[in-house]
Amino acid sequence: MAEYQQMDMPEFPKNGKRVILSVILGLIVVVTLFKSSVTISGGQGGVLFKTFSGGIDTENTYGEGWHLIAPWNDMITYEVRQQEVLENMAVLSSNGLEISLEVSAWYQPMIKDLPKLHQEKGQNYLDRVVKPAIRSASRSVIGRYTPEEIYSTKRDAIQSEISVETKKVLDKQFVQLNEILVRDITLPPTIKTAIEGKLRQEQESLEYEFKLQKAKKEAEKVIIEAQGKADANRILNASLTPNILKEKGIEATLELSKSPNTKVVVVGGDDGLPLILGNN
Repeated sequence: MAEYQQMDMPEFPKNGKRVILSVILGLIVVVTLFKSSVTISGGQGGVLFKTFSGGIDTENTYGEGWHLIAPWNDMITYEVRQQEVLENMAVLSSNGLEISLEVSAWYQPMIKDLPKLHQEKGQNYLDRVVKPAIRSASRSVIGRYTPEEIYSTKRDAIQSEISVETKKVLDKQFVQLNEILVRDITLPPTIKTAIEGKLRQEQESLEYEFKLQKAKKEAEKVIIEAQGKADANRILNASLTPNILKEKGIEATLELSKSPNTKVVVVGGDDGLPLILGNN
């Protein structure tokens, strides 16, 4: 019978279990730290969801940077910078004509109310709150004006009114509205042509009225000048008596007698005025 040599098993290090336990504990710590650390990027805000202690933390909004949370909790991040949404819609004027409207809104969530926004509206608040508010306000405002007013004079007023009405809604929904811009208003081609023709006629009428007023004022000016001259002549004729004429004639004759070409002055002609006799 063959003899088998018994081999000695290597001895397990006395501290081996301790090493393995330390490694396992280290891995647990690393995983826990990895799961517990959250970094919120620039321009974002965080909402903390506490799994075992009440759900959403409605008292705190977490700012940018690194945060340590319990591994069983969750951090939901939101963009808190100003954002833009562009809405194209068909709306009706006061007389029922369809008008194409392009409106742009600048908005952002209210940072201090970010947890409430997440709790009540969620991350899809743009479609749930912002867009419906813009559409509703735009339809309400455009419905107050005629196509002529929309096309010509009321664009700034429309933009302001849409902004005011949209802001009233969003303020209650934890969203801050910064600006509303009416980028384009498009009327049906036939209506646009008719309005342009009407405006052109009104402009021509105003120009014609201006010319009439100008001509009238020029005619009044001529009449006033002529009347002034006539009044002056009438006053002058009334003041020129025969004696005054004689006196003026004498004064003029005496002045002429001082001329080197004048030789003889005879006072007492047929009309009582002096006579001047020259060299010849």
